[in-house]
Amino acid sequence: MVTPIDSEIKYAELPIEDINWYAVPLSDVINAGKRLEATVFASEHRHALDTIKRSVYPVKTLVGNKNSFATAYRPGICKRIFVDDKIGGIPMLTPSQITEIKPQAEKFLSCKMKSRIADWFVKKGEILLTCSGTVGKVTLVTRTLEGTCVSQNLIRITAHGHDIGFLYAFLRTQTGQALLTGNNYGAVIQHIDPGHLTGIPIPNPPDVLKKKINDLVMRSFDLRDESNELLEKASSLLVNELKLPPIDQFDASTNTNTYNVKLSNFAGRLDSSYHLPVANAIVKHLQKHSYEVTTIGDSRVSERIILPGRFKRVYVTEGRGRVFFGGKQIHELDPFNKKYLSLVHHGHRIRSQLELSENMTLITSSGTIGKVTLVPRHWERWTANQHIIRIIPANEEIAGYLSVFLATDYGHALITRFTYGSVVDEIDDNHVSQIAFPLLNDPQIQSEINSLAIEANKLRHQAYLCEQEATKVLNEEVLFHDK
Repeated sequence: MVTPIDSEIKYAELPIEDINWYAVPLSDVINAGKRLEATVFASEHRHALDTIKRSVYPVKTLVGNKNSFATAYRPGICKRIFVDDKIGGIPMLTPSQITEIKPQAEKFLSCKMKSRIADWFVKKGEILLTCSGTVGKVTLVTRTLEGTCVSQNLIRITAHGHDIGFLYAFLRTQTGQALLTGNNYGAVIQHIDPGHLTGIPIPNPPDVLKKKINDLVMRSFDLRDESNELLEKASSLLVNELKLPPIDQFDASTNTNTYNVKLSNFAGRLDSSYHLPVANAIVKHLQKHSYEVTTIGDSRVSERIILPGRFKRVYVTEGRGRVFFGGKQIHELDPFNKKYLSLVHHGHRIRSQLELSENMTLITSSGTIGKVTLVPRHWERWTANQHIIRIIPANEEIAGYLSVFLATDYGHALITRFTYGSVVDEIDDNHVSQIAFPLLNDPQIQSEINSLAIEANKLRHQAYLCEQEATKVLNEEVLFHDK
């Protein structure tokens, strides 16, 4: 019997080459300002320019004169003063977080900086573009990000009218990305400034077509905001039902560098981080305010916990393998810089360890420990790397509730208590099976939390479909529209 994955293996795959080369006329080097970076003359960049030239529509620049699509600026640079969030710092998002659906600040600035960073707080309707390090990541400021302090290492683009969603969709396409990365500079850290955006040409289709693309993009972001609001409600219900105080109260009540541990509680662990009083305090609180505290490994909670083995990866071109991404991308709707894993070389491992399924809970297990997400429908049969643990829920009635609890600060503390490693932090599937997990006194509230999470996950899938449709319309009716 031939399975769908077996039929896909019949493709003749060609691994991606490590080295690309091409000849460049001297005149092109001179016209480009005598720049010698290969990315300026990359074949993808030249192909993108040729695509724009072939467009049936007139061309405008992204930013620049009055006839451009938008204006752009980068906030002023100042010395940052970082503080602990427990003393009332200003939460700041970093460039690496902006493509996350529901980013949570990991760095906090001193309130003394507020007058100097007034232009770091983003406004609804702005497009944010990473301009340093990983260039080209882009998002829109909607309800989720509005008023948030965002690093100055992001260019703010203010578009005109229905051009907001249209520009976002264009910058997300392969053509838009090639134009952005083809203009970056710097030998070590890649970087662009607002001035580089003046040279990016974009076709200008009729308003009716731009509005069609804009509406799809805005609908996608509305659905993301709705999903975030449902998850906020689910988390609040959980916290209220378990009568959980703010996490820093657990820290304050156990704020000590020395503590005693009974020999019977050692659990074979001699590292002090495992025995931190905060984790024990959370467990004791859960035992007091829940029907039962079990573990993730309980058959009522999970069917299977998978930690894939390490392996050498063989990547192929898009369309010839399975979508593959890593732990840094699990909070994104459509992971940025996805790769494609060879089915010929990794077919068995994909089937047994790597493949994702809807409503599976993912936990990062290496480096940054404890990032949690619920797998949406469009990730079905995609793959993720070996640094992510998969929890297959016992059933759909527990799947959403499981993810909501683990994504809380309290769940994070119970996950990270198992961390080991002197250089790179790690946890494994055995540790995850031992994580304390509360079953609520009121099964109806537990069911409501679960339903909210499942519904939020469905909204994220719909958001993905809207964005994909916007990209399809832009490619077929604007960029590659026949004359």
